[in-house]
Amino acid sequence: MTPTPIKDGEYTATVYKMIKERRYGDAIHILSTELQKQMKSRAALSLLGYCYYHMQDFTNAAECYEQLIQLHPEVEDYKLYYAQSLYGACAFQEAMKATFLLDNPTSHTKMVKLQAAIKYGEEDFPAAMALVEQLPVDDPDTDVDQGCLLYKLGEYEKACLKFVASMQVLGYQPDLAYNIALCHYSLKQYAAALKYIGEIIERGMREHPELGIGMTTEGIEVKSVGNTLVLHKTALIEAFNLKAAIEYQLKKYEAAQEALTDMPPRSEEELDPVTLHNQALMNMDTKPSEGFEKLAFLLQQSPFPPVTFGNLLLLYCKYEYFDLAADVMAENAHLTYKFLSTYLYEFLDAMLTSQTAPEEAFRKLDEIAGRLTEQLRKVTKQVQESRRMRDDEGLKKSLEDYDQLLEEYIPVLMAQAKIYWNRDNYNMVEKIFRKSVEFCSEHDTWKLNVAHVLFMQENKYKEAIGFYEPIVKKHYDNILNVSAIVLANLCVSYIMTSQNEEAEELMRKIEKEEEQVSYNDPDKKVFHLCIVNLVIGTLYCAKGNYDFGISRVIKSLEPYNKKLGTDTWFYIKRCFLSLLENMAKHMIMLRDTVVQDCVQFLEHCELYGRDVPAIIEQPLEEERMHIGKNTVTFEARMIKALFYEVTGWND
Repeated sequence: MTPTPIKDGEYTATVYKMIKERRYGDAIHILSTELQKQMKSRAALSLLGYCYYHMQDFTNAAECYEQLIQLHPEVEDYKLYYAQSLYGACAFQEAMKATFLLDNPTSHTKMVKLQAAIKYGEEDFPAAMALVEQLPVDDPDTDVDQGCLLYKLGEYEKACLKFVASMQVLGYQPDLAYNIALCHYSLKQYAAALKYIGEIIERGMREHPELGIGMTTEGIEVKSVGNTLVLHKTALIEAFNLKAAIEYQLKKYEAAQEALTDMPPRSEEELDPVTLHNQALMNMDTKPSEGFEKLAFLLQQSPFPPVTFGNLLLLYCKYEYFDLAADVMAENAHLTYKFLSTYLYEFLDAMLTSQTAPEEAFRKLDEIAGRLTEQLRKVTKQVQESRRMRDDEGLKKSLEDYDQLLEEYIPVLMAQAKIYWNRDNYNMVEKIFRKSVEFCSEHDTWKLNVAHVLFMQENKYKEAIGFYEPIVKKHYDNILNVSAIVLANLCVSYIMTSQNEEAEELMRKIEKEEEQVSYNDPDKKVFHLCIVNLVIGTLYCAKGNYDFGISRVIKSLEPYNKKLGTDTWFYIKRCFLSLLENMAKHMIMLRDTVVQDCVQFLEHCELYGRDVPAIIEQPLEEERMHIGKNTVTFEARMIKALFYEVTGWND
């Protein structure tokens, strides 16, 4: 669209009107055109710098103010704005040099504040503290600066008190409310943090409806609001990111994703590093390729969120891209010492070693586990001592320390167990878990994995029930929140211990909940009952009873449009391929009616499986499967062709 031409003599009024209406992009377009005509126009450069600064484009703002300093060195404000713009662009060394240009005594306090902020940005906290101590005691910014430094030094409670004191003096300010929320978050006081976050969001919605809060979540298409100074002052981006982090910590993953889509809309290139990091992390299960791409991109930026490096390495290990993790560690050795704790470095080192030398990896993990066990016992004594002395504060601190140590211990234990799990040595896995019962007996992850390893031994179904049942009963009112494989394994364990009534009751409960979900959302696919039936069918097939097992598999998929998915197809094809293998070896004979049922079933899978991926490809695979071959339709045709060949129906 061609912009409306501006009449002569109306340029100034038009530009000022645009600035007043916060249409900085439009103003920049006009001012840039004018500057090409008058390269040294003070008015154009000054307004251009102002607009760039308010759009958070600090690099271009700094260029404007640098030119203004050369043209008008006597104006002190330009020197200050130049230094502030460089600081905003994270060019800390250049910003520090620019502060020394401020030679007017009236600018001294502003200069010290800016120098303290620069040192803070460079993570030189002692130097920042020394500069803050030079500020006037009655300056309200002094408490804020001290609070920021105390936070960085891990003194969260003291920092929180400083921010609260500042708010009492300055009145409500979104950035101070955010700082208080952040302190509560770091103290794991999530309810208090959410209270302050809620107030920031509520005020933002009320005072700035133009920022489009929540529009993206509602599915309303809105244009980017840009990175304006107004947006920055509302602290909305920071508040939504913190809300997402809290929900993620509380394992409310949908709420965490919603917090990210609720924030004011911006295009991807406008996103700040923290939002980009959180998007990558919280959408990893659904968009892993994008997630890896974003985290790797952030690692090349400066600055980036400190947790980015560790999270990228852990996710590479989770998806078993150990070579990539090793490469990233080798290429960024300087980041290893800066961003990885000793525990995390040793854990990652052991994980990488497990690929080439599992015994050596087990030894390394055992060393870490030994140290953590010692610390857990020590903290357990402190907990007991605090209870005996009725020291509530000491007890709270000791329990927090215990929980933190346990969260470090569990991944080490699971990594040790996985080494033997991969070798199908389930007896050894059980021994590893038994050794840790002293600390882990109440931990959900431990109980779940103990249940799995007992189930896999095929002679300990009764013991497996003892671990699966509490997990299911804990979520009995929302049973679909339990993993389908847990429900399936519990049903199989009931059947294998002749508790068929319990198995049927559990399946009726699942069916009832699935019906309710279908009633509320007719298009939603729910696979829980289907997978339970498929696993039971697989069990009968494994025992050689293919007639009953295959009929169970076939019935479990009705209706096909709601039950055929990548996960369910995984179980189906295993049963059918096992059947075909035994038929090809002449180990079993099937009645013609059963074969006809199988062929008819596969034809239904062909019909409904055109858009269903046969497998979920790994996110970073270089060679992708042909799109036509990675469908249930293609694989169903292949299996049907094998049926014709094995049964001789081709002839």
